[in-house]
Amino acid sequence: MTDARIPTVRLGADGPEVGVQGLGCMGMNFGYGPTDAGQARAALDRALELGVTLYDTADAYGAGENERFLAPFFKAHRDEVVIATKFALSIPPDDPTKRIIRNDAPYIREAVEASLKRLDVEVIDLYYMHRRDVNVPIEETVGTMAELVREGKVKHLGLSEVTADELRAAHAVHPIAAVQSEWSLFSRDIEARVVPAARDLGVALVPYSPLGRGFLTGSFTNAEQDLTADDFRRQQPRFTGANATANAALLAPIRAIAEARGATLGQIALAWAQQRASVADLTVVPIPGTRKPGRVEENVAATRITLTDDELATLEPIASQVSGDRYPDMRFASAGRE
Repeated sequence: MTDARIPTVRLGADGPEVGVQGLGCMGMNFGYGPTDAGQARAALDRALELGVTLYDTADAYGAGENERFLAPFFKAHRDEVVIATKFALSIPPDDPTKRIIRNDAPYIREAVEASLKRLDVEVIDLYYMHRRDVNVPIEETVGTMAELVREGKVKHLGLSEVTADELRAAHAVHPIAAVQSEWSLFSRDIEARVVPAARDLGVALVPYSPLGRGFLTGSFTNAEQDLTADDFRRQQPRFTGANATANAALLAPIRAIAEARGATLGQIALAWAQQRASVADLTVVPIPGTRKPGRVEENVAATRITLTDDELATLEPIASQVSGDRYPDMRFASAGRE
């Protein structure tokens, strides 16, 4: 494993400069079952050593605990990292298992102050609207977010799981540096409209779950059988029952390419995601999640793999054959509103 740092790109026309691969931090202490805090902290350090500078969290991950977990790392490396966090998934005090989508101005202001406090920083580098509340005009939501920029609480704005029309309307109010959405060999719905809109506007794409929440690595084949009861992937349709069985069979061409190259399945899946930048002609910064230093090294190594045209053609049909939606309720994903 070479210690050469990965190249950098800019998010949007005037956004932050970041490594071409970021790090999704949710699973470090939330969502994916038991964790080892020491290993997770070592993963953060190793990522930074390799040039990973975009670190992604959200206030909803563990009801703020993910932001608190990351705060000491951010404080120790404040000038080296780009902190991305999100608002919109409000947790009702009477039921911590639920999430209510809120995009209204009072909630946004409450959320940003809480995140700043938990992160122990004076400004958030990239502040995302996590999910869209269709009852609040997006122009109003982004208008409030723009006020946070003017007030020095936030540097750059991002959106997550928005449609092409929502992106265009938002960008007309204030420049959007990045759009975050699920984009992988299993999830390509954003390519129809969101990707072209982002390209036209000069907005970067930040694919989350580029490893299909671990399924594309072959680390599990059926969430109900292989994962612990507190792992939220057990609620995702494509990872359970007959869907999981059918989707596991779709890994065969990925596995064949990986074996031929002496790579892992995850590296081929990530290389495909990284290569969307040249294929789709826009800036793409995937944020695979991991909590192990060795996995960080494996993921970063994928930035040095360029798939051939024949390999890309072999992988092309996979997404159209996937069984099951990526969420139980797709209304809250961009594809459910396009």
